[in-house]
Order: sequence, then C-alpha cells, then structure tokens
Amino acid sequence: MKDELPRAMHDMGGVSKFMCDPVDTEPHALNDFDKEVDAIRQLLGMKKLMSVDEMRRAIEAIPEEQYLRMSYYQKWMRSITDNMLSKGIFTEAELREALASQDGAKL
Repeated sequence: MKDELPRAMHDMGGVSKFMCDPVDTEPHALNDFDKEVDAIRQLLGMKKLMSVDEMRRAIEAIPEEQYLRMSYYQKWMRSITDNMLSKGIFTEAELREALASQDGAKL
C-alpha cells in the first residue's frame, strides 16, 4: 500500500533476514547489570518519572544499527537515559561527570 508507514526497527515480524534466526526461549539468569536496570525502571515508575509507554517509545526510536548491537537491558538503559535527559532530570554534562567518576570503579 502506497500510504503505509515504513517498518520500524523493532517490528521484525516477517522480515526475511530475521526469519531464520532461532529464538532462544530458554530461561536465563539475569546478571547484575540487568537487575540494576530493572530496579531503576521500577523506581522511576513508582516515582512517576517515566512510564512503560515512554520507555517503549524511546526503545523503538533507537537507530537500527545500534538496536541490533544492544542487549535487552542495554535498550532499557538507553531508553531510561534518553527519557531522563529529555525531561531535564539530569543533563548530559551531569551524566558525563557521573560516568567519569566511575572510571576507576566497576560499572
């Protein structure tokens, strides 16, 4: 159909280059990063700073090249960061400073 919107990156259903990739349906343990990101998302939701819909929209906006390289929880963290920056919860300078202060510590 001529007026159809282009497929968004997250909408992989029926895309031939992904159809042959097996889907891992086995349960897996979450690592520390995964648990921390989930906890941050829950806290932001409880404090009404970010909704699940806002998180989803930001994940769907990640450029395809980056989206395909990121893990599930890396996408969540990218979304959280983008949402907090856009809402002015913290600035890019504050984020860079916080990351620099962690340089010697394990993240």
